[in-house]
Amino acid sequence: MTIHDIRRLFTPLGIAAAATCATAVALAQEPAQQPPPPDPAALARQAELNTRPDTPGTGRFPAMKEEVATLSKHVVYRPKDLASLGSTKLGVVAWGNGGCSEDGASSRFHLLEIASHGYLVIASGRILSGPGAPPREPRPPAPPGQIQPPRTEASDLTEAIDWALAENQRKGSPFFGRIDPAQVAYSGWSCGGLQALAVAKDPRVKTLVLHNTGVFNEGRSAIPGMDVRKDVLQTVHTPTIYILGGPKDIAYENGMDDFKRIAHVPVAVANLPVGHGGTFNEPNGGAAASVAVSWLDWQLRADAQSAKRFVGDDCGLCKDAQWSFERKQFDARGSR
Repeated sequence: MTIHDIRRLFTPLGIAAAATCATAVALAQEPAQQPPPPDPAALARQAELNTRPDTPGTGRFPAMKEEVATLSKHVVYRPKDLASLGSTKLGVVAWGNGGCSEDGASSRFHLLEIASHGYLVIASGRILSGPGAPPREPRPPAPPGQIQPPRTEASDLTEAIDWALAENQRKGSPFFGRIDPAQVAYSGWSCGGLQALAVAKDPRVKTLVLHNTGVFNEGRSAIPGMDVRKDVLQTVHTPTIYILGGPKDIAYENGMDDFKRIAHVPVAVANLPVGHGGTFNEPNGGAAASVAVSWLDWQLRADAQSAKRFVGDDCGLCKDAQWSFERKQFDARGSR
């Protein structure tokens, strides 16, 4: 893995935003070089993605996204009509973006799908892509031999949960009394998954959903400001699922190593051979979003139908030819 590969993962392109793929040793050995020019094909793909309208998701509660004045540097995904929730309480999912980027709309189809199933999903950053997004501000290139540091932090995820739980108690808030504080999850893609792991010790969190990510296998992270090492896995205290892109995923080896090392909580790994980009830009977030929703519904709401995708010898993912699925530390009934 060269520094060009690492730098590519920190471009503003949602399809290339990721960062679980190199080591500090590899970075140190790479000679100082000028960054490669932007990939015209990637730029064209991003331009096409920007023209796609937001989708409401497939759940019972058509979803929307918005920026909220009381929560700077975040994007909120929620059911459009909160009154339609009735007695259903919102779960809360704090999301770290691919590449730890500041574009809280870079995984909008995936996050809208989750929100449509009755979740308040809060992504770090602002709406910087998709219809109506403002033009990107030019970003000075990193010095030769270096990569840009992330523009979001792991603490952004905990701030999202802080805000949501406070809104649940604030009279006059649209979320007043609509949130179940026992339904809290951290999730993220690639570098954003490392952010989720960095705050996994949060006692409020009940589960982790980690996409195309894993802690670097050799020493400290090569990502500036992301000193996440394997010992962070010991802070995980909840059932956890890794959703990876198969052997072609640059995070595959790291994620599979994480799975092997976690021996104290229930953990699963589901591989779909699509590579590091996952299915985030597919309609309604594609197959990975569907699995994420089922996991959240099982872990946060004890939904028996959703559990069938993960437990039993004939579980849904066990029989699904497009997925490879492993799990451990679940009891005979697959209890959470």
